[in-house]
Amino acid sequence: MVSCLVLAAGLSSRFGSPKPLARIGSKTVIEIIQEKLLSTGLSEIIFVLGHEATTIAPLLTCPARIKYVVNTNYALGQTSSFKTGLKSVTPGSAGIMLLPVDMPAVSADTIDELIHIFIQRAPLILIPAYQGRNGHPPIFSMQLKEELMRSGDDEPLSIMIHKHENEILKITVSDPGVISSFNTPEELKKIRVGLMA
Repeated sequence: MVSCLVLAAGLSSRFGSPKPLARIGSKTVIEIIQEKLLSTGLSEIIFVLGHEATTIAPLLTCPARIKYVVNTNYALGQTSSFKTGLKSVTPGSAGIMLLPVDMPAVSADTIDELIHIFIQRAPLILIPAYQGRNGHPPIFSMQLKEELMRSGDDEPLSIMIHKHENEILKITVSDPGVISSFNTPEELKKIRVGLMA
C-alpha cells in the first residue's frame, strides 16, 4: 500500500493566485491531479489544504480513496503541510508519496511505475529522475514517519533526503513531468501547452 500526500496549502505568492485553482483547459489543476491519481494504484490520496481551503475543498469529490485535511499553520511552509498530512496516513501504508500541487504534468503511468518499484524493492526513499535531474514525486518509507514528524515545520524536506542520501533509490524515468513545476503564469503556460498537445 502506498499513500499519496498532495500538498495544496501554500500561499502561491509568486504565482499571484492559488495554484490549485489555476486552470488547464476546462479544469482546475487540483481537479486534473485528482482524476489522474484516481486512475493509479494508490491506496489512499490525501490532499493537504490551507490557504483558500474553503474554496478548494468543494472541488474534491472525496470518493473512498480520497480525503483532505487542513493545515492551519500553512504559512510555516511545505514541511508543516507534509506533517499535517502524515498524521492522517493509514497505518498499514508501506510508503508515502509526496506530490506538490504545482506538478500536474506527472503521468499516471509514472506514478504506477514508482509504486511498483517501491513495493518490489522497498527502499527507504525512492526518487524519480529525468535526464539526470531529481524530480517528484518521491516516496518515503513509513519507517521514516517518526523521523519526518520530528522535522521542524520550516525545515525543508531536502534535509531529510540529504541525511539518507546513501539509502536512496533513484529511478530514471522517461517522463519530463517529474521535473515540471510552475511558480509563475509563464511556467504554467508551458505545462498547459504540453498537457494539451
